[in-house]
Amino acid sequence: MTSRQTRLRRVVAPVAATLVTAGLVLVGVAAAHAADTLLSQGKPALASTSENGGAPAAAAVDGNTGTRWGSAWADPQWLRVDLGATATVSSVQLIWEAAYARAYQIQTSADGSSWTTIHSKSNGAGGTETIGLSGVGRYIRMYGTARATGYGYSLYEFNVYGTYTNPPAQSGYIPANPPVTGVVPSTQTPPAQNPPSTHHEFQANCYVSRGNVNDDPIVFPNLPGASHSHTFMGNTTTNASTTLASLQAGSTSCITPGDKTGYWMPTLLNADTAVQPVGRQVIYYKSGVIDYRSVRPFPPGLRYVVGSPSATLDEFRNNPGAVEGFECGDSAFNWDVPANCPAGTQLNLRYQAASCWDGRYLDTPDHKSHMAYPVLGVCPMSHPVAVPMIEFKMAWPVSGNMSAVRFSSGRGYSFHYDVFNAWHAPTLAALVTHCINGGLQCDPRGFDLYKPDRGAALNENYELP
Repeated sequence: MTSRQTRLRRVVAPVAATLVTAGLVLVGVAAAHAADTLLSQGKPALASTSENGGAPAAAAVDGNTGTRWGSAWADPQWLRVDLGATATVSSVQLIWEAAYARAYQIQTSADGSSWTTIHSKSNGAGGTETIGLSGVGRYIRMYGTARATGYGYSLYEFNVYGTYTNPPAQSGYIPANPPVTGVVPSTQTPPAQNPPSTHHEFQANCYVSRGNVNDDPIVFPNLPGASHSHTFMGNTTTNASTTLASLQAGSTSCITPGDKTGYWMPTLLNADTAVQPVGRQVIYYKSGVIDYRSVRPFPPGLRYVVGSPSATLDEFRNNPGAVEGFECGDSAFNWDVPANCPAGTQLNLRYQAASCWDGRYLDTPDHKSHMAYPVLGVCPMSHPVAVPMIEFKMAWPVSGNMSAVRFSSGRGYSFHYDVFNAWHAPTLAALVTHCINGGLQCDPRGFDLYKPDRGAALNENYELP
C-alpha cells in the first residue's frame, strides 16, 4: 500500500461526510441554477498532469463523484474544460477530494491560450465550494497555485453553470457512405442442419498492442491525454488522432493480418500498478440474431462503445447483451471484481456488444445510438442491419487479495470497451460468409474443428487464399 493510499484511508470518514454534504449542496445548487444550465458535464477536459491512469481530467466532468481527476504533486496545476461554444458563466462548483487547493483561480478563455481571471481564492477549505461568477468564454479552467496537502490537486467534479451565447451545433454524426437502405430485419429461423449448427462465429485473437495510454479516439478525438488509461489491442498505431485511414495504414497485433481494427478497454489496476492481459485475447465475432444467415460484415470505419464507465452495478448486470460477469477459479457471475481469487488463477470477463446497425451512421454523438441490441433474436426496425456481435473474452493475470483491483474507469462494473473497425474488407467478408452465415464454430482461420469437411476461409498465414 502506498503512503498516499494509507493517508487517504485515514480520511475516509471526513471525505464520506464531505460527500454527504456535497449531495445536499448539489440539490441546493440545482435549485439555485434553475435558470442556467450545467454546461461542463461530458465535455472534453484536459489537465496539466494526471496522477496515474485512473485519475484523468475527464473524470472531473463525468457526473460521477466516485471518480476523480488527480494531478502530480507540484504547483501550479490546472484543469480545463471546453464548453464547445462561447458561454456566459454564472457559477462553478468544485467538489474536492481530501487533496484540495488552498489557493486557486477560475479563468476563462476564448481560444484556450489567453486566459482571463474571473475569480481568485487564497483560503480554500476543500469540501464542496460553490462560487458565483460573471465571465464569458468557451474554455474555463481551475488554475491551482497552492496545494493544501503534500499531494496533488484532486477533484471529484468541476461543474460549470451558465448559458450559451449561441448553442454549439450538434456534432459527432459520421454518415455512412453509402448508407445501407431497404433492409427489413429477418424474422426467419434457419432450417435444421445435420450435423446441427450450434455456433455461428469466428475468433479474432489479438495481443495487447499498447498499454497505459490516456487516449480515446472515439470519445475524445484529437485530445491526447484526455481519457482515463486504456489498454489497446489490435492496431498498433491507435492514439487520440486515429482515423480509418491511419488504422488501415498501420499494423496489427492480431493473428490475422487483415484485422487492423482498434480495440481498447480501461486499464486494470492493482493499487496503482497496471495489469495487462498476457498472450492472445479472444474477441469473438458472432451472430446476435436468430437468422445468422442475415448477418453482414461491418462497414469500414464503423465505431462504437460497449458499456459505460458510469454504469451502476445493476446496469452492468442487466445489460441487454449477455454479461457473464467476473470469474476466477470456481467463483463466477460476479458483477464486481471478487474480493479474493485463488492464487495462480486469472480474472476473466465476457461482455457482448450490440449487433444491430441503423445503416446510416458510422458514429453518433453518444457513440451508441447508431447501434442496438436484438429483441428476442431479431433486429428492431430502427436498426435493421444485422452485423457481427462482438464478445470480449478477457483474462488478466491477477489473483489473491483483490481488494485493490479496479479499472482506470472505476469499479469492476465500469468496464466497457471500444471498437473502431478497420478490417481488410474482403477478409472480413470471407469470414462472415463462411463462419457466421455458414453456421460454423471457427478459429481465426475460419476453420471449424468439428466440421473439417467444410474447409477454411483463410490459408495457413491467415490470409485469403
